[in-house]
Amino acid sequence: MIIHVADLSFKKMIDYDAINTRCQQIGAELTLEYEACNPIFIGVLNGSFMFIAELMKYVDIPAQVAFMKLSSYAGGLESKRVITDEFDLSVNIEDRDVILVEDIVDTGNTLRYLIDKIQTRKPKSVSTCTLLYKPDAVELEIPELKHVGFEIENKFVVGFGLDYKELGRNLKDIYQLVL
Repeated sequence: MIIHVADLSFKKMIDYDAINTRCQQIGAELTLEYEACNPIFIGVLNGSFMFIAELMKYVDIPAQVAFMKLSSYAGGLESKRVITDEFDLSVNIEDRDVILVEDIVDTGNTLRYLIDKIQTRKPKSVSTCTLLYKPDAVELEIPELKHVGFEIENKFVVGFGLDYKELGRNLKDIYQLVL
């Protein structure tokens, strides 16, 4: 099935049932890993909002949720490599276990920027959880990337929080661009 978002066409890549199942698995892993802690999950807006909401349903330990907003795509198909801070963290994370929740990691530049920024606030630990990971696009290795929902090809995707021109975030499945 082909869908249209703005001026582009997309086909289904990952359906919601697979996403939900993977969120359950990652939630169980995080519950075990952080069972003796009180971690703070930081969602990176706007793309992570659906993923963090789904993931947190399956994290069965006391945990706090907060958000930050960065931008590197500016509505296009490729990263502009200029990272913009749009909304900063409003809670103290010093001596806290921090889990950054991302929608997608491709080049790794935005995530590296974010981790470095978080590290200046002296957390106890920092790890990252992402729904999607594009290993063929990676320019920077991110040792803090501990939990990956799905490894995908280096294709542009929308749905489940990810957008094209601020559209498509509400799709419950993930779709890849049809050329």
